[in-house]
Amino acid sequence: MNSTEKEIYYTINNSYTTLNKLTQTTKNVWFVCHGMGYLSRYFIQYFKGLPSDENYIIAPQAQSKFYQSPKFKHVGASWLTKENTKVETENVMTYFDAIFENESIPNDKALIIFGYSQGVSVAMRYLAKRKLQCSQLILHSGGIPKELTPNDFEFLIAKVTLIYGTEDEFLNEERILYETRRAESLFGNNLNIMPFEGNHVVNVELIEKLVLS
Repeated sequence: MNSTEKEIYYTINNSYTTLNKLTQTTKNVWFVCHGMGYLSRYFIQYFKGLPSDENYIIAPQAQSKFYQSPKFKHVGASWLTKENTKVETENVMTYFDAIFENESIPNDKALIIFGYSQGVSVAMRYLAKRKLQCSQLILHSGGIPKELTPNDFEFLIAKVTLIYGTEDEFLNEERILYETRRAESLFGNNLNIMPFEGNHVVNVELIEKLVLS
C-alpha cells in the first residue's frame, strides 16, 4: 500500500502575551520571540524590569506545544523543526502578521525585535521576509538561519546586537566563531557583539543596558 501526504489550509487560533500598556508615554515596543521549551506568559517576565511606562512588550507564542517531562506536568513550545520547515515557517510568518495587525503599533514608537535561542531564527526570518524596519535587532544565544544573505537585510537601518554566553552549553568555540562571522557578514558595521560570562540563559542585565544606551 502506498501512502500519500496531502496539504490543507484552515484557520486556527493562537494566543500571545503582552506586558504593560501601549500609551502616549511608551517609547519602545518590544517583539520578543522565546526559545524552545518556553511559554510566552513565562518568557515575558524577563522584561518586567524595564520601565513600564516606556516599554510595551509583545511575546508571541509558538504553536507547537509539548510536555517537557515524563510526568506530563510542565508544558513547553517549539517554533520550528526540520520537519516541513518551509510550510511551518510560513505559518509562523502569517501568525506574526496577525499580531502586528491586531496591535496597530504607532509609527512614533521605537520597535525592538528580540530573539532568544530558537526565537532568533523566526525573528530574523520575519524581518527578512516582511522587510520590517526596526530600531534595534537583538540576537541572543541563537543560530542564524543558513538561507539568509546580506541582500536580505540591505533595507535594514537598525542597531544590531549579538549576545551569547561564553559558557553556553550549546555553543563551542567553533560555533561561536561561525555565528559571529555570519552576523558580521549580514550586518557589517551595524553589529555590536556582546559576550558575557554565563551559560544558556537570558541575560536580563544586558537587555536592560541595551534599552538605556
